[in-house]
Order: sequence, then C-alpha cells, then structure tokens
Amino acid sequence: MGRVTRTVSYGEGRNLLVASTVAVVSEKGLRGLTFRAVAARAGVNNSLVAHHFGTRQALLAAALEWAVEQSIESTGLLALGSEEAFADALLASITDRPELQAFQYEMILEARRDPLFRADVARLYDRYQSFMEESLRQAGMSGDVRSMARRVFATLDGVVLQHIAGVEKAELRGALHDLWQSIQAAV
Repeated sequence: MGRVTRTVSYGEGRNLLVASTVAVVSEKGLRGLTFRAVAARAGVNNSLVAHHFGTRQALLAAALEWAVEQSIESTGLLALGSEEAFADALLASITDRPELQAFQYEMILEARRDPLFRADVARLYDRYQSFMEESLRQAGMSGDVRSMARRVFATLDGVVLQHIAGVEKAELRGALHDLWQSIQAAV
C-alpha cells in the first residue's frame, strides 16, 4: 500500500513546504534536507516541492525568509511595555518554536561555507535590524536608534544562541533584564 498524500491549495502548500523545510533542517541539518524529506514531513508528493521551488537554494531562501518573519511575529516586541513582558515574550518566542532559531543558525553557518547563501543571510540580519529600529522608535527612543538597535539585536542573537546551546532560562532572563535596563536608559 502506498503512502497517502494530501491535496493542499497553492498558498497553503507553499507555507506547508517552507514550514516543513524549517522542521527538517532543524532536526537533521542541511545534509538531511531533500525534496523527498520535505514532502514526507508535509505529507505531500515530492513533485510539489520541485513545482513550487525548483531548486534547493530557492526552497531554503523562501524558508529562511519565512522563519525570520515567524520569529519576528512571535516576539511581540512592538507592543511590550514592561521588563517582565519583554523577557517573557522573548523567552517564549525562542522556547515555543526552537526550530525557527535552529534553522536560522544552520543557514548562517552554511552561508559561511557557501557563498550562495550569503545574500539571504545578509537579508536576515537587515530584516532583524530594521525591526529592532522600528521597535525602539515605537518605544519612544530617539537619537542614534540604529546604533542601539545593533546592540539590542546582537544581544538578542547571543541569547538565542545560548538558548540553543542549553544555557539555563534563568541566566537568559538575567541577560534580558540587563538589556531592558540598557534600552530604558536610552529611551
């Protein structure tokens, strides 16, 4: 008896495939990524992956863009008003969907080895930088917002990496507390 596949609409299919790509890479690394593995994870025929993306590079670029937007959306940074809400939201965003961060770090490391992915990773950092600037402006910061956004994002990037490495949540909360204090001093 053959594997059962499901039929999905165009928009749903594309999102399902990029989410499945993120899951496969976060579990198996880039070496485990094949169209067949993505299709199996999504429960669809592997020809659907080729139809939507054509190449592995296009699939990974789309998945990276999707993962960044999902990560940004999950932080809720634009609406945070207290230190506790700031720390809770950020910790939840990295612990509730760790596959998003693991996938992004896999891509960052791959870009170091493969120049084909450097532009995609540069866009990742540009997107996070822009989002941090927007968040700080909405929090009332003026002056050198770009510089503060770089510092905030670098700290958050480190917190995420430490989470992936297994640093205790209390330690990460302490780093977020220190970061909040820096932000408040600049606002």
